[in-house]
Amino acid sequence: MMIDTDVLRDYFTGLQARLVSAAEATEGAGGARFRRDTWEKAAGATLGGSGCTCIVEEGQVFERGGVAFSQVHGAALPASATAKRPELAGRAFAAMGVSVVLHPRNPYCPTAHMNVRALLATAAEAEPAWWFGGGMDLTPYYPFVEDIRHFHATCRQALLPFGDDVYARYKKGCDDYFFLKHRNEPRGVGGVFFDDLNEGGVDRCFALTRAVGDAFAAAYLPIVEQRRALPYGERERDFQAYRRGRYVEFNLVWDRGTLFGLQSGGRTESILMSLPPLVKWRYDWQPDAGTPEASIYEVLAPRDWV
Repeated sequence: MMIDTDVLRDYFTGLQARLVSAAEATEGAGGARFRRDTWEKAAGATLGGSGCTCIVEEGQVFERGGVAFSQVHGAALPASATAKRPELAGRAFAAMGVSVVLHPRNPYCPTAHMNVRALLATAAEAEPAWWFGGGMDLTPYYPFVEDIRHFHATCRQALLPFGDDVYARYKKGCDDYFFLKHRNEPRGVGGVFFDDLNEGGVDRCFALTRAVGDAFAAAYLPIVEQRRALPYGERERDFQAYRRGRYVEFNLVWDRGTLFGLQSGGRTESILMSLPPLVKWRYDWQPDAGTPEASIYEVLAPRDWV
């Protein structure tokens, strides 16, 4: 059975609309609205396709956030997509998905990321190759253990219908993937991550991908509602900007989705919507032991949260 692209598109665009509505509800009646930026690659471009990037900036809750849908195709898979599957090098491809990154203003609210996608690779006289991928992860600055447990428990519940071991496997996949090798440090407290998913057929893989996409709002937005009104000052904002530097480093150095988009000639503004609006770096700096800023380093090591 092959992928029905119309069904995929209906789901992904519907998911985008639902997540924008949920984020705007969190912003509240007086909050910022998302701006819709529809785009299409010009004729003759290396990469063909279109999409819609919904972006919010300077909101009362979200300092910056994006919910993007894209449907693209190209003559040859980029190197980032074939590094682990060299037999697919040179194949034409079509990819579709939704990416979400939300950067709250309040340092006590964590940043969150979610992505769900499908990809088809084709070549003359060869069986088409398809797979799904996705996941979600949480990046706090001042961590609350109960928030991390809620996020992971929601991920686990979403994946339970697909097997008792699926959450544990994808949690490990997330811990392994969102790791800054040059820092020897996790980006955040994880979640779930999967790629190259084609086991069990299209229906199962698509259902699992939908389960992850559909669980994101329930996993993340209650945390924002719980922490959005906590008072903070310049000290907390300064540390948030410093830790956001780790987020930028991962996305620009290690993230395969970012590399796929840039290497394939994708739309740069939509690809880099994941970056926070304000960020700082310091030379060889560490917070003093026992300070609130040191607490993040106490939860970064992977562990069983549920």
